[in-house]
Amino acid sequence: MIRAARPAIAGLAALAGLAILAGCAAPSGTSDSGSPEPTGDRTPLTELELYPDPKAAEGPSTAVVAADAIEPIATDPAQTLPATIVSHDPDGEREVQVTDTSRIIALDIAGSLAATVWGLGLGDSLVGRDMSTQFPGVEDLPIVTSGAHSVSAESVLALRPTLIITDGTVGPRDVLEQLRSSGVTVVFLDNEASFEGASTLARDVGAALGVPEAGAALGDRIAAEVADTVAQITEIAPTDPADKLRVMFLYLRGSSGIYYLFGQESGADHLIEALGARDVASELGWEGSRPMTDEAMIEADPDLILVMTDGLSSAGGVDGLLAAKPAIALTTAGQHRRFVDMADAEILSFGPRSALVLDALARAVYAKP
Repeated sequence: MIRAARPAIAGLAALAGLAILAGCAAPSGTSDSGSPEPTGDRTPLTELELYPDPKAAEGPSTAVVAADAIEPIATDPAQTLPATIVSHDPDGEREVQVTDTSRIIALDIAGSLAATVWGLGLGDSLVGRDMSTQFPGVEDLPIVTSGAHSVSAESVLALRPTLIITDGTVGPRDVLEQLRSSGVTVVFLDNEASFEGASTLARDVGAALGVPEAGAALGDRIAAEVADTVAQITEIAPTDPADKLRVMFLYLRGSSGIYYLFGQESGADHLIEALGARDVASELGWEGSRPMTDEAMIEADPDLILVMTDGLSSAGGVDGLLAAKPAIALTTAGQHRRFVDMADAEILSFGPRSALVLDALARAVYAKP
C-alpha cells in the first residue's frame, strides 16, 4: 500500500535541513561516531541477567547490533523485466516501466531502501549511496547526498544510473525531476516507518526490480524475525502497564540548538511499543515531530529517553545535555541518567535489520551491562 512519504522520516528530513542551516551536519550514522563495533552472536534475550526493576536502573547505555551485515535472501535472483509499477510521486501517482536495473541508486534519509536492495540479493547493482546507507559492502560506493541529505544531480549523473529508487525524504524534488528529465528512470515508493512497513517495502522494491518472489521472501523473513524478537521481549518486559517503562524518543543536534520530540506516526512509537514499553508522546496525543519545550518534557516525565548516538554526542553527552536542558534533568530519566543511544543510521532504519535493531535496544533497556 502506498501513501505519502513516512511522517517520521520526512520529519527527519526537515530537521536535517534545520541542522545544516544552523551550521551543524545532519545525522551521519556510525562511521565517525565512535560507537562500539558489533559484537556478533549473543545470548538470547530470555537468558540475560535482567534489571529486577527496569524503572530503577541507573546510568546510560548504548545499543549495539549483533551484526551489521545484511544477509541477502537470494544470490543473483532471476529478474523479470520490464516491470511496470506505480510510482507514488509527490504530485500524484504515475505508471513507470523499469527496464534496466544494472546501475541502481536508492535514496532515503534512513538508508532503508539501499538496505532492502541489498537484502534482495541485488547489492552488486548499487552504484552510489546516500549518507545514511551504512552497512558492510557499501563503504566504497560514492555518496551522492550532502550533509543536509540533499541530492547532487551532478554526482548522481556522473555514476550513470539506470534506475533511482526513492521515497521522497531526500531531495530537493526539482533535482529528482531533473534526473528523470535526463532519461533516468525514477521511482517513488512508500516507506512507512514501522516493522510492517519494512516487510511491505521489501515486496514493493522486489516488484520494482523484477524479483517479486525474492521480495515476498524477504518481507516474510523480516516479519518472522521481528515477531520472534518481540516474543522474547514479551517474556522479559513487565506485563502490568503500571510497571512498564515510560519511554520517549528525543532527536538532538545540540550544537545547533535542535531538540525535537517524536510522537505518533514518527516510527519511534512503533519502536517503543515493540520494546514492551509505553510511548509517552503517543499517550499525550503528540503527533510527528515537535520542538521540545521545558513544559512538554516535564509533563511527559519519561523513565527512559532514546537518542541517536551522534545526536547525544553533539549535545556534549549525558552531562552536557542535562546541563543545557535542566528540564530534562528534572525528569525521572534525567535523575537516573537513563538514556539509551544507538547509531544514527540504525535506530530508525526499518528494513532487513529491523529485528537486530530491536534486539539491541531490548538488551540496552532491560539487561544489566
